[in-house]
Amino acid sequence: MLPPARRGRRLALPALLSLLTCSLAFALVSEDVKKEARQSKNLEKSDISKKNDIDLKEIVFVIQSQSNSFHVKKAEQLKQSILKQSTDLTQEMPTVLLLHQLAQQEGAWTILPLLPHFSVTYSRNSSWIFFCEEDTRIQIVQLLETLRRYDPSKEWFLGKALHDEESTIIHHYAFSENPTVFKYPDLAAGWALSIPLVNKLTKRLKSESLKSDFTIDLKHEIALYIWDGGDGLPLTPVPEFCTDIVGSSCATSFQSSLPLCGNPVKKEDIFVAVKTCKKFHGDRIPIVKQTWAGQAGHLEYYSDYADNSIPTVDLGIPNTDRGHCGKTFAILERFLNHSHDKIPWLVIVDDDTLISISRLRHLLSCYDTREPVFLGERYGYGLGTGGYSYVTGGGGMVFSKEAIRRLLASKCRCYSNDAPDDMVLGMCFSGLGIPVTHSPLFHQLIWISKTMQ
Repeated sequence: MLPPARRGRRLALPALLSLLTCSLAFALVSEDVKKEARQSKNLEKSDISKKNDIDLKEIVFVIQSQSNSFHVKKAEQLKQSILKQSTDLTQEMPTVLLLHQLAQQEGAWTILPLLPHFSVTYSRNSSWIFFCEEDTRIQIVQLLETLRRYDPSKEWFLGKALHDEESTIIHHYAFSENPTVFKYPDLAAGWALSIPLVNKLTKRLKSESLKSDFTIDLKHEIALYIWDGGDGLPLTPVPEFCTDIVGSSCATSFQSSLPLCGNPVKKEDIFVAVKTCKKFHGDRIPIVKQTWAGQAGHLEYYSDYADNSIPTVDLGIPNTDRGHCGKTFAILERFLNHSHDKIPWLVIVDDDTLISISRLRHLLSCYDTREPVFLGERYGYGLGTGGYSYVTGGGGMVFSKEAIRRLLASKCRCYSNDAPDDMVLGMCFSGLGIPVTHSPLFHQLIWISKTMQ
């Protein structure tokens, strides 16, 4: 909440010259006192900076990069920006790491499994591990000044603080009585762990494995782990860690515009497959047609029933109440072997997914169709114990034809028609060494009706 506006004050003319002289003298004294207070505050701030003085070489930058060529290029650009700013300061170079190069393990993107590596490799000569995304923009001078406010010999968890306005299913209704009390970091603004905290978390990781089966919202889950049920550390909010630039004091900001790498992909180069079933033909399909379906160059509705009025294609797979693995693999087979040989992209969505084909065309202009691309919103399963990442199906799944070709050439298939298709696909691609490519432009909204609460 913004502070109340300052109210103007009306000054009456003094009746006596002595009163004016007294008031003026008092004002001068007051101004001197304020000036001394400001100087004292600045000296105190300077003393803190000297006490906590750190050089760039004591900061390890970790860019949360991905192995896809488009994302590697963006991460490399950020790395070069950090190094150039460091050179301009004539300081020793900091360590700048690209996350996808650190380890081959599937769960590296969840950060926690890498903390033992950071502890062993950097604890002797470093003070901070600073994490950022490939689109985070960093002002090195301001970042140094910000970190100097915190004693690096102590445990710190720093970031731009977010909180839930109400309890949500995606956070498992954590802190349901008052969800605003728990703060977690906006990863896009950058966040930092002091080395003493990294060492402490490493000891904990060695004594007990990560327990969560699913990784759905990384920023919340990292904060929960560090908080450790109240026995650990809460997030310390840092106003200089920004997403939007709100002033010259910002050490970080975030570029969130839709990427465009040349001309948008032609709509004829994208095939859209909508998964549906007979019971939803009457209420969901009309909404798809009235909203986004007209933007698509090629679109088919795949169902358990052939309805010529839509029309739908019966894949010969019975509808199931749980997962739709059988239906999804049938769509993949049909796309690769029976239709539209020259179309490089396949998008599979549910009949209640809303999607902008226009924005998708812009996004796909950044990806190379010769690469095996499996794109969407990334979740994880069992990553603490060697699991796999997957694209959550409700937000839409995008495949390059090369990814589908490699998948179907393997022997990886559904263990049942009603298996969860998105998780099986993640397991298959992981086995093939094809990583999920994550984009925050895809999102699955998880909700639950009041009648089910």
